Amino acid sequence: MPTQLLFTQFLNAHFAPLANAVLGIFHRQAKLSNAPIDDTFAMELLAFFLLLLFFVAVRVTLDIEKPSTVQHLAEGIHGFVSEQSEAIIGHGYERYLGFVTILGLFILVCNLLGLVPGLKSPTADVVVPFGCAILTFVYYHYHGIRAHGWRYIKQFLGPVDVSIWMWLLTPLMLVIEIVSHLARVLSLTVRLYANIFAGDMVMLAFFSLVPILVPMLFISLHLMVAFVQAFLFMALTMSYLSLAVSKEH
Repeated sequence: MPTQLLFTQFLNAHFAPLANAVLGIFHRQAKLSNAPIDDTFAMELLAFFLLLLFFVAVRVTLDIEKPSTVQHLAEGIHGFVSEQSEAIIGHGYERYLGFVTILGLFILVCNLLGLVPGLKSPTADVVVPFGCAILTFVYYHYHGIRAHGWRYIKQFLGPVDVSIWMWLLTPLMLVIEIVSHLARVLSLTVRLYANIFAGDMVMLAFFSLVPILVPMLFISLHLMVAFVQAFLFMALTMSYLSLAVSKEH
């Protein structure tokens, strides 16, 4: 049995039967019936519960006259994401604010977990960035169809032109656009996964070689990378949404 994090061992000790039952619904079977929960999924759950705890704390301490530190933090996050969304998406950005905020915070928390001893970054496993990228892909296409109806397909056909030559190029443009949109999933996945995985490996290497002082530089670097990658993922999601729902297409 592979070595697992203490938090993962705790989850398997208490929830292994439930996890096996859920897998059974989808006709899947864990490799280890006594440990169906792996480290990556355990860290995703931890990130989810940390965010849930944060939002509950904001709601419980909500006060207009005497805002708490948690409330100030939440308002700062909301203001920053709103400003970025308005600048990138434009009119009607409020509709997408909840999704991009949650997505950005989830990725950020997942990135930061690797800085805590005894934990790891779930985004250092390619499955998690890929899942976030697929979710983004489905989300912006859904809103593209919602905004334009089936006319949304025109975005995949290239410039609208009455000339016969442009109509002949339409099938080629369709293929190019489909590949381009699929490449977005690959780009989002690889960028996030590669940076967080590399950061984790560098930190681990230097901690094993020089456990004092020197690794602090790489911890600071990893902290910066965690924030930058979360922001980039969120900003690119906003950009794709803007292109999908824009009335100019």
